[in-house]
Amino acid sequence: MTKRLWRIIIGAALLATAVLLNLNNEWLQIALFIISYIIVGGDVVKRAVKNIFKGQVLDENFLLSIATIGAFFMGEYPEGVAVMLFYQVGELFQSYAVGKSRKSIASLMDILPDYANVKKGDELVKVDADEVQIGDIIVIKAGEKIPLDGKVIEGSSMIDTSALTGESVPREVEVGSDILSGCININGVITAEVTKEFGESTVSKILDLVENASSKKSNSEQFITKFARYYTPVVVIIAVFLAIIPPLVIDGATFSDWIYRALAFLVVSCPCALVISIPLSFFGGIGGASKKGILVKGSNYLEALAQTEIVVFDKTGTLTKGVFNVQEIHPEGVSKEELLELTAYVESYSNHPISLSLKRAYGKEIDNGRISDVEEISGHGVIATVDGKKVMAGNIKLMKKKNIAYFDGELIGTVVHVAVDNQYAGYIVIADEVKPDSAQAIMELKAANIKQTVMLTGDNKNVGSKVAKELGLDKVYAELLPADKVEKLEELFLQKSKKGKLAFVGDGINDAPVLARADIGIAMGGLGSDAAIEAADIVIMTDEPSKIATAIKISKKTLKIASQNTVFAIGIKIIVLILSAFGITTMWAAIFADVGVTIIAVLNAFRALNVKNL
Repeated sequence: MTKRLWRIIIGAALLATAVLLNLNNEWLQIALFIISYIIVGGDVVKRAVKNIFKGQVLDENFLLSIATIGAFFMGEYPEGVAVMLFYQVGELFQSYAVGKSRKSIASLMDILPDYANVKKGDELVKVDADEVQIGDIIVIKAGEKIPLDGKVIEGSSMIDTSALTGESVPREVEVGSDILSGCININGVITAEVTKEFGESTVSKILDLVENASSKKSNSEQFITKFARYYTPVVVIIAVFLAIIPPLVIDGATFSDWIYRALAFLVVSCPCALVISIPLSFFGGIGGASKKGILVKGSNYLEALAQTEIVVFDKTGTLTKGVFNVQEIHPEGVSKEELLELTAYVESYSNHPISLSLKRAYGKEIDNGRISDVEEISGHGVIATVDGKKVMAGNIKLMKKKNIAYFDGELIGTVVHVAVDNQYAGYIVIADEVKPDSAQAIMELKAANIKQTVMLTGDNKNVGSKVAKELGLDKVYAELLPADKVEKLEELFLQKSKKGKLAFVGDGINDAPVLARADIGIAMGGLGSDAAIEAADIVIMTDEPSKIATAIKISKKTLKIASQNTVFAIGIKIIVLILSAFGITTMWAAIFADVGVTIIAVLNAFRALNVKNL
């Protein structure tokens, strides 16, 4: 970029010297024009010659070379140099804009770890991250990047997740917390057990997604590629006819006048503005989305997102936290504290999410010496002796099996019924919590003209209906198996328009088939499963449903900018092409129609990067 800038400055100085100074020596003036032309346009002519030998004749380098060399032969030296000079100015703007948008995405490269501190005995050995194996123990000191995904086994700290999620608020981690590669450890020293090899870690997958995003072109980009393929040969043929036929058939027409018109026609015909600005708009959109913690795997998915009519959600881990917590305790004949304590002790041997939530709510150390005669009945619950008392904790089926009268009211959530010495002692309600921004997400989607918001869940109807009502969803389908979800998706496809798209948002391994089947699959990537992230087209790194509405806004803004550039560039070119053919404009107008339009289109595309107010 610096090299091009210096070429422009030196070339412009020589052009100004040749034009403004009254040089007595005509040959010296011509020599200055030629030197200026070689400095600013030599690389273009060189590329044109190389491409001819490669069979790529009709490209922008060829058009510019023919037009400017033709201008020299006609004695229009200033205009010949000016075309190349302004073309280079346009290229400079383009390089800057592309560099800026690439930088916003390439800033993700900063998350690539430099090394890992592997604990071997009492020593720390600094090794490359790709040499670390699953199960190795690594130590991350304050200020260091987390090199691999793992689980904290010692220490606590605050970690900066902004490079992955776009969120500025640090996250607290402690023993048992999962940590993701690419984040930065802010203050404490933490020791972690590696859970994924470097090639499968979060940082590797993100970089892979970003690097391959530009390979999947949108319909707009494909249109421009096809348009340029047919458009360029057509304008070259018209330019040849324009130079030769009118002087032969029109009285008083001169070859010099019509060749000049044809050369101006060729300068205008370069499809630079379209070929550059449309991909740049989508690249900017993808870069802008990455700033918000939204990874888009290709510009085709960004384009499709703007046409979304139906958004379908999984429930657990997507609209809810996927973490079960004790919501209600209803004792009978005992205190709340005693009911919770007895239930936590009975469930203490299990690693089931419900058991873990009970132990979490109890919050004290379990004394295994107080427990004996543990019997787990599959699909029913657990029976054990705690402090000499026979305690049963489980579902309705367990109560029925042991002939214990239980509370039979309508309850929403997972209910653990408890009996002590064959007497009903009450029940505990355990439920998943709705994410803080889920209601906001549904509201924003409706504001973005999404026609339907639907939830598919394997949970029971009462739980599904409660969550759907709380969030304001249009429809809910409950008690579904993974295969049922695909079936429901097929039904929903019939409810959208021909051009409309259906997006599915999920996070679990059972969501992979549905993510792959949807027009746009969106995965909750921060804590989501590898299979879901692999099958999805868009990954939300923050696990926030509200980011879906943000992604749709970014896609609509990007598509709008790309459409503006298409209409503007084609419109101006057609007008100036017609004016050039009739000799109404000069080559200076042709320069504006080519380079000027390119600069304006590139600057407009640059707006796709700005996502601060979305």
